[in-house]
Amino acid sequence: MLIALLFVVGTVSCTLFLAVNGLYSSSDDVIELTPTNFNKEVIQSESLWLVEFYAPWCGHCQRLTPEWKKAATALKGVVKVGAVDADKHQSLGGQYGVRGFPTIKIFGANKNKADDYQGGRTSDAIVDAALSALRSLVKDRLSGRSGGYSSGKQSRESGSGDKKDVIELTDDSFDKNVINSDDVWMVEFYAPWCGHCKNLEPEWAAAATEVKEQTKGKVKLAAVDATVNQMLASRYGIRGFPTIKIFQKGEDPVDYDGGRTRSDIIARALDLFSDNAPPPELLEIISEDVLKSTCDAHQLCIVAVLPHILDTGASGRNSYLDVMLKMAEKYKKKMWGWLWTEAGAQSDLESSLGIGGFGYPAMAAVNARKMKFALLKGSFSEQGINEFLRELSVGRGSTAPVGGGAFPKIHSVEPWDGKDGELPVEDDIDLSDVDLDDWDKDEL
Repeated sequence: MLIALLFVVGTVSCTLFLAVNGLYSSSDDVIELTPTNFNKEVIQSESLWLVEFYAPWCGHCQRLTPEWKKAATALKGVVKVGAVDADKHQSLGGQYGVRGFPTIKIFGANKNKADDYQGGRTSDAIVDAALSALRSLVKDRLSGRSGGYSSGKQSRESGSGDKKDVIELTDDSFDKNVINSDDVWMVEFYAPWCGHCKNLEPEWAAAATEVKEQTKGKVKLAAVDATVNQMLASRYGIRGFPTIKIFQKGEDPVDYDGGRTRSDIIARALDLFSDNAPPPELLEIISEDVLKSTCDAHQLCIVAVLPHILDTGASGRNSYLDVMLKMAEKYKKKMWGWLWTEAGAQSDLESSLGIGGFGYPAMAAVNARKMKFALLKGSFSEQGINEFLRELSVGRGSTAPVGGGAFPKIHSVEPWDGKDGELPVEDDIDLSDVDLDDWDKDEL
């Protein structure tokens, strides 16, 4: 009797164990889906899919199971019917916003925008909904409308805003572009259905364009559709959307935890750029091309007019240049251009900037786009220049228009050789033919 009871209990326990660990088997026409095969089976498929997200312990799911199996058999070869154990594969359920069980979604032409099934829970109702969705899909194809992104390849080019500077990355392209790059990458992992991702999208796109321009492409903004590129999402432990990670060569990726506005993203990108960028070059104005290319390429160009080499010698000039280099390093995240010239070498430029032939060394900050400038009023020292540039960086300080409304003619000169200056050598005068005695008599 005891043995029989144990057998019955064991049989019931086994049955219960099977019931809570899977509602479908390989013998059913319902295709079991997991994070491993979901992308290949569903997202990259041209077929229409009905997918049930269930939990084995859910009573409603258990009651749906025989109807779901009947529908799968009836639709075999016409519409794909699948099931995801979302209790076991919570990350997959989370990607599609599954909050209760069972949840049924229809994956049509746009695999990245699944529709919720709201119909009845009988096999007849499920089949009717599937055929209705299939009919709509066929009509869209007949009329030339794709209904979205085909084969699960999400394109962020659609919708509002210009996203041309956001680089789309995939499982196949990620390592080549990011891991092996000398540039800094800010990568957004998103899901097409995610509301926060949609809110971020225009800010991310606008920031990408601005960052590309300001860093000359040294900091890149990219995006990964984590619902399609699940290998990457798994590799970097993506659990929510959007997740932004920062990748720098030779370092482990770190999470970006800043604000989600364009200005927040740009500020972080510029910090990353300045941390990794060398200080800007300090160039001597030896030609018109040096002046124009530097000032046109930067928001501001800082122009110093240093005393003549005969007044300071090489050591004096180098001390002024060292001050400028320190300031260029301090303000390198501003990405300004830095220039210098010798007093008198570019007199027209001096006049146009109100420097005018005296008071050397002098400094002006020039906005070439607006053709306005501001003059250093304090001392030509680290403290004086720092105060001057700090005021400029917060939008304070008086400005004036560049004389003539444009840069004047720039003379081509030889670059400084780094040496002390030498006075011009006077020509020797031959006095051998002069009769000094006669000259003295005549003068007397």
